[in-house]
Amino acid sequence: MLESVGFPHKPALSSPEVRRVVEAASRKGVRLDIRLMPRPTHDAQATAAAVHAELGQVVKTVVVVAPRPGGRLMPIVCLVSGKNELDPGSLAAAAGEVSIRHATAAEALDLTGFLVGGVPPFGYGRDVKVLMDQDLCRYQSVWAAAGAEGAVFRISPRTLRMLANAIVAPFAGPSWMYSPAARVMPAIGAAAGSGAQGG
Repeated sequence: MLESVGFPHKPALSSPEVRRVVEAASRKGVRLDIRLMPRPTHDAQATAAAVHAELGQVVKTVVVVAPRPGGRLMPIVCLVSGKNELDPGSLAAAAGEVSIRHATAAEALDLTGFLVGGVPPFGYGRDVKVLMDQDLCRYQSVWAAAGAEGAVFRISPRTLRMLANAIVAPFAGPSWMYSPAARVMPAIGAAAGSGAQGG
């Protein structure tokens, strides 16, 4: 059973990261109902089971980066339905980038301020381009990470889009559509670390 709290007060829920997410939503007039899962979940399927939701209702928050001159990296946060995988070609087109790769865990933390496993859809403290999987819009509500591992919240896709200032685009699809090779981000030779998974 999930513990429901209107505002964080348990150790995981009272973290500065969760407070940033709650306060970011509050500034736009939205009160989040943060819930703490009884045990850590490490993938969308486990999260869906924990919150009694369909797999597609879980928001995977994946951080990718686009290289800039001088070695700078521009973060792009992708809100992906739990049943889907990124389509590299469609993602590059939707983001308007020639070269994109998954952020390493260290890069995700540096660019968003959140650890992999708890990266939320908003609340980064800096301007970040956010793309939202159009399949999330099929649901009445979805579940997303709240800034710390095990902390989640339920929200309507419309409100999520508003809070994240996200662009809805077709950049993901069912995993069976993409071979493992096709899921590798294009144009970067070095192996990339795992993206940030939310929810």
